[in-house]
Amino acid sequence: MKPWPASGQPRRLPRRTIRLRLTAVYAVLFLLSGAGVLAITYVLVRHYAEPVMAKTHVLANSGPQAAPGFGASVAAGGSSRAVCVTAGATHPPSQAELFRCADYFRSQTARLSAQVVRQRSDFLSTLLTDSGIALAAMTVAALGLGWLVSGRVLSPLRTITRKARNISASNLHERLCVAGPDDELKELGDTVDGLLARLEGSFAAQRQFVANASHELRTPLARQRTLVEVALADPDRSADSLAAACRRVLAAGQQQERLIEGLLTLARSQRGLDQLEPVDLAALAAEAVVARSGDAQQRDIQLTIAASPAVFDGDARLAERLISNLLDNAITHNCRGGQVMVRTTAAFGQAVLTVRNTGPVLHQDELPGLFEPFCHGGEARTGAGDSPGLGLSIVGAIAAAHGASLRACPPPDGGLEIVVRFRCRGAAWQPGRAVAGIAST
Repeated sequence: MKPWPASGQPRRLPRRTIRLRLTAVYAVLFLLSGAGVLAITYVLVRHYAEPVMAKTHVLANSGPQAAPGFGASVAAGGSSRAVCVTAGATHPPSQAELFRCADYFRSQTARLSAQVVRQRSDFLSTLLTDSGIALAAMTVAALGLGWLVSGRVLSPLRTITRKARNISASNLHERLCVAGPDDELKELGDTVDGLLARLEGSFAAQRQFVANASHELRTPLARQRTLVEVALADPDRSADSLAAACRRVLAAGQQQERLIEGLLTLARSQRGLDQLEPVDLAALAAEAVVARSGDAQQRDIQLTIAASPAVFDGDARLAERLISNLLDNAITHNCRGGQVMVRTTAAFGQAVLTVRNTGPVLHQDELPGLFEPFCHGGEARTGAGDSPGLGLSIVGAIAAAHGASLRACPPPDGGLEIVVRFRCRGAAWQPGRAVAGIAST
């Protein structure tokens, strides 16, 4: 039991829940409807009694010839003559008798009229009082029925609230599973279940990303520490040996810098674009090809480009990073003497970038893992090699930030073709609607 508030402190009103508000709405609507019906009934009954009052008023103001048992009007020779019937005998009434008859008739009809008015007033008052009592009783009954009905209707909502309150990051696999008819409440439960499924996937991907990032950062740190410890523990160390160790430490530091830069770029791409500006896709592709020509020559790879004008609204730095990552991936995962073809076109309101390379044959089940962070060739990396495994995942994030579509297709003769389609200038732009598609051969 809750303690009473201390003296001087205002009592808090009960929480205005939806059930309480629905009950109040039901009761108010019923009260207004009942009051309307009562008013209409009262007006109709009062209007029906008015003709009776009018007839009584006519009788009260009529002459003695209308009094039953006292006289009648007979026509004789075009003139009317009043007769008086008393004790079975008929004789012409005198003037005094006629006045006495008229006075008696008026007094009786006036008494009758007053009695009718009093009875009518009592009847209307009783009708109004009894109807008001019945309306008050039915309003109380409507409150109870409204409370029960609203509780019944809102029962699935309480179930959703209770289950959703018990779900946390540790049990995101649980679902509400709302049963019942296909109404708005079940639609709400299904929507929450879909949200929980997306959250579960995001949390799992985040945990995997953090674990992989921690492992990738730990490997070069451990390598640096080992190099320094070995150099210091060598009793025959010299300036040349220490210089060689320092160069290896610097190389490990550069690997860390590349990894951190890739993580920052990935995070920035997933956050979205702050502002849009015209981006010349052909110019960026040409600059990236020139910058990567030295690496291609070292690997004996032929790098060609066919650039047609293509302009879209986006972030130039992120678009440049997307092209660079695609070229790095195409050069790294290639065979000696292979080829890398880059093409930019504008068609159907889209700026299209195509990067295709030669190399080993990729299986269809390996394609989904290419765009996952810290994955290489569909398999999770463990710190081997120079590449941190973020290249294509950054490409996917940048494409999603621009609302572009991304499609990967493995040619039958080996290698990989990746097509990115940006919306050209003037076309409707919808951020975050990118679809990373995997095309079959």
